[in-house]
Amino acid sequence: MRYGAALSVVMIASQAVAQVTTPAVTPDEASQVDEVVVSALRQTMQTSIAVKRDSTAIVDALSSKEIGDLPGQSIGEAIETITGATADRANYGPTEISLRGLGSFLSATTFNGREASNGSGDRAVNFGQFPSELFNGIKIYKSQQADLIEGGVAGSIELETKKPLDYGKRLVSGELKGNYNSYQDRIKGANPWGWRGTASYVDQYDLGSLGELGVSLGVQRNAVDDPNEIYIGSNTWVACNPLIVSKTNCTEVSRAQAAAGAPFYLAPNSLSYRQLTADERRDAIFGAIQWKPNDRIDVNLDVEYSKRRYTEDRHDFGLAETRYNLHNVKYDDDGKLLYAEGSSTLQSVSTLFQRQERYFGGGGSVAFEATDRLTLSTDVSYSQTVRDDFTRSTRLRSDPLDIYGKTTAINNQRVPYVYDARNGFAPTLAIDPRFDVNNHDLYSDDTRLTREEEQKKDRILAARFDARYDLDGFLSRIDAGLRWSDRRYTSYDDLVTIDQASLAVDRTVNLACRQPFPQTDFLSDAPGNQMKSWATFDTLCQFQNYLGTTDPGGSGDLRSVANADVTETVWSGYLMGSYKGDAGKVPVRGNFGARFVKTEVASKGLRAGLDVVTNPDGSIRLVENGDFDSTTIKASSFRVLPSVNANFDLSPKTMLRLAAYRAMSRPAPSSLTAGRAITLQDGTDFTSIQDAIGEIVASGSPRLKPIMSWNGDIALEYYANRDTILAGTVYYKQFTGGFIPVTKDETFVIGGQPVTVPVTQTQNSDEKSHVYGVEVTLANQFTWLPHPFDGFGGKISYNYAVSNFKNYDIRLGDVIDPDTQQVTEGMIPAASLGGYSKHVLSAQLYYEAGPFNIQGIYRYRSKYYQDFIGGNAQLRYISGNDTFDLSASYKVNRHVDIRFQALNLFNETKIDSMPIYGSTREYQYFGPQFFIGVRAKL
Repeated sequence: MRYGAALSVVMIASQAVAQVTTPAVTPDEASQVDEVVVSALRQTMQTSIAVKRDSTAIVDALSSKEIGDLPGQSIGEAIETITGATADRANYGPTEISLRGLGSFLSATTFNGREASNGSGDRAVNFGQFPSELFNGIKIYKSQQADLIEGGVAGSIELETKKPLDYGKRLVSGELKGNYNSYQDRIKGANPWGWRGTASYVDQYDLGSLGELGVSLGVQRNAVDDPNEIYIGSNTWVACNPLIVSKTNCTEVSRAQAAAGAPFYLAPNSLSYRQLTADERRDAIFGAIQWKPNDRIDVNLDVEYSKRRYTEDRHDFGLAETRYNLHNVKYDDDGKLLYAEGSSTLQSVSTLFQRQERYFGGGGSVAFEATDRLTLSTDVSYSQTVRDDFTRSTRLRSDPLDIYGKTTAINNQRVPYVYDARNGFAPTLAIDPRFDVNNHDLYSDDTRLTREEEQKKDRILAARFDARYDLDGFLSRIDAGLRWSDRRYTSYDDLVTIDQASLAVDRTVNLACRQPFPQTDFLSDAPGNQMKSWATFDTLCQFQNYLGTTDPGGSGDLRSVANADVTETVWSGYLMGSYKGDAGKVPVRGNFGARFVKTEVASKGLRAGLDVVTNPDGSIRLVENGDFDSTTIKASSFRVLPSVNANFDLSPKTMLRLAAYRAMSRPAPSSLTAGRAITLQDGTDFTSIQDAIGEIVASGSPRLKPIMSWNGDIALEYYANRDTILAGTVYYKQFTGGFIPVTKDETFVIGGQPVTVPVTQTQNSDEKSHVYGVEVTLANQFTWLPHPFDGFGGKISYNYAVSNFKNYDIRLGDVIDPDTQQVTEGMIPAASLGGYSKHVLSAQLYYEAGPFNIQGIYRYRSKYYQDFIGGNAQLRYISGNDTFDLSASYKVNRHVDIRFQALNLFNETKIDSMPIYGSTREYQYFGPQFFIGVRAKL
């Protein structure tokens, strides 16, 4: 049973809470307890509990006294052990983090109190690029307070590196891990072993009259390969009419027809199997200097650099026309396609994808105690991520003739197939056996080579000034501050397409660039009779033999309607008061205040230029002229974010927390782009420019406003002792609305004439929506059990949330007329919040016996909606998944320990559905990974 292990931990830990009789720890006792030597696992648990208890807001934390003691290979894996936190996972582990079952776009992340840039185009941080070995603390603010940077509707994640003077001792450490990947072992001729090395240095120096100086440096090299095996469909799905059996593409059903009762089933444009070999190298360097010239001045400088080089050698076998000649169709009441027979052009696509991603961040801060009561501080920071993707791909397709000009057994470009999705999440594709998918001779037509170069750049400049004034009495402190930030997101996509029509050349290159299928046991872990192999080719060999070079170069013109150039300028200020006293006989502390936020957006975009040509009969036609018209769309918003936190010490062990606050989360920068793509109607004789335009699709929606929410939290926490916590929180969030497709009139200059045309894009809806939920945390060291069972300890956290927030499919969902506010009903149900999972569970069980410890971590997340970066796309769902990781260590002596870790031990599948849940678009297998290494500390 999925929850079995977790429930066992709950039952044991519940007994622990009932039996623990340890009195509350006084400060004097604490100083004595600190002298007791405890293991890294137990100490991390204790420190995390202490951070939560001492916080003014509602906070969950993972904190260790020692650098490098956080669990996991990346900071994302470490965060997943915190209550209510869960990750989006890729083949290389956790990437973006969701809090309380809500998507990453509703969370804010700071690195040492600063915003961090991103290479994906959204506001989430790719936690996979940060090694956990170089951090010592993570806080998640579940409630907001005025001095926190805005953006945390679901919560704010604060990553912390230890300041060298505050660390207070010298550290020289090094760790070397070997990695074994079972899926890499399937790749023919590949080495299944990788490695990961980390080194850290921290020290302090007495400069005499110049004060104290602390320095820290951490470096890491990661060389771990991450292959995966994939079934994948297109990003566009169409509603087809089953009552009309077409010999070509299926007949589409409109929203109006569906509302009138017309049946439909949902079909993708294409389907593929993908074999993928991956190679990854990542380097990270973190450095910091802390200088205290005297007791009143604290100066900090830090810098972070990460460089990731990632390569995928892909080989796809695909059906290019999965809407063609569909018959004998079976589908369910929701429109999910269960079975179909059809015919499609088949293709073998060879791709070499290369990514280089560079992160550079850093800044400086100065804190000055002007008086015994007044502290002034300032911070200036810079963060930039540059992601460069370089893709070369060659497509070969089926034809009535093979490469020698002989007629094939089918004598048709399109090959019959059967699609069957009646037996679980993994559809099967049965190809007519007359077409041997492993015969290279049969891929003889429609050769197309593509070279694509894409860059995304995200840069943040920020500065802040803060003042703190301590008071006597109930109002104990006043904080105030100003912050400015300038964020610029740019992207371009340079695509070069080369079609090759010579059959003689096709034959020569086909023969020269054939290769055996690159791996064994492809999709052997997937259910059903899946494709096991097909004819594959060497990508660079194809480029060399077709073009005489492996790189034909770019187009020379980077202009495109898909380009992005978004600048976001934010001015914010806050005023916050902290209080401490008694409410009757109950001690109370907390804060109250407000944050004021002005956001300005300027989005530059391109629109394809068109000329108007008049026909002899007086009608017109539109002709693309290759030029582009530029446009800039500006938008702004001003928001006030009040907040109040109150903490009541009901007893020395029990605390009641109340929080009420308003929060905001801005749209992703890539969703604010201003490009517009114009599609022309078929034909050449139109009476007006409007008639000649088929549709205009927005690449983004610059006028999108922040999502706003009013929030309330009630938390009750019981601290039996330093090892034990039982905490529960009930929370409520009311949103001002979701996202809905809208058709807006925009003016274009075409042939020198201003023309008003409707454009489909996304806007905020006025519909009210809410999220309410509960989260529970239970942690205990089982010292109440008899020896040797007193070495057990554990933690379990669970979050349950319910939401009626709505995101509508851009093609098949509700659409609104902005003038009349009339809603045209969609054909498929809306999704909820991006990243919203109703259930999130994390359970840890560990055992310590002298120098040995072992820990198992189980994570579960129910299904959720995940939008495509950039917005204006169809709905995509991720199925619920659970993973289990295992780690162990043995301390040889005070300086050396040996460590082992197994990730994704039971090979959990990642399953995507579009555009309704259960309609499988993609599934992936990553395989388990194993690490073993040694760490030395001086």
